[in-house]
Amino acid sequence: MRPTSPPQAPPVGVSSSLRPRLPLAHRLDLHEARLVGWWALHGITLLRLSLGLVFFWFGAQKFIPGLSSAEDLATRTISVLTFGQLPAAISLPVLATWECLIGLGLLTGRYLRLTLLLLFGQMAGTFLPLVFFPHETFKFVPLVPNLEGQYIIKNLVLISGALVVGALSRGGALIADPKAARAAEQTQRLHARFRRRFHREP
Repeated sequence: MRPTSPPQAPPVGVSSSLRPRLPLAHRLDLHEARLVGWWALHGITLLRLSLGLVFFWFGAQKFIPGLSSAEDLATRTISVLTFGQLPAAISLPVLATWECLIGLGLLTGRYLRLTLLLLFGQMAGTFLPLVFFPHETFKFVPLVPNLEGQYIIKNLVLISGALVVGALSRGGALIADPKAARAAEQTQRLHARFRRRFHREP
């Protein structure tokens, strides 16, 4: 019995209807790979821009007294931290400027390291109302936050997003392909050992 040869690809110009169709599962996998690749390519940029928009938008509101729903808790927290030495008329514009600078840094991608330092400092302060004013931020302390408490606790997501942006601020990138990612991890570990041993870039 003569061995059968593998199926040949149809010549160029042959109608696509005559070409063998890939199984549905294979086609879905290809589409998913393209989608995940797009996420990896653009996701960090979209995350950075989203964070920047949130900080700039919420910060700009604080320039107008009475407009931001977080204004009262924020100014009273700063007052506690400064032992009453910084009135709301000063602390609110300072906070608004701080948040807008963070937003502009993230939106433009300029001075990211300084921007992230400002962000983490500001985020640390946002959790203090949970300690200073627990009965105003919780329905049942410490398990059931009210609306103000939820507004504060959701900042954990902003911090996590900023950590991801910061992790790639030196020019790194997300890699969607698992084989390529494993190879990149090995290279990264080798570079980290080189830096620890020789105190310079490889």
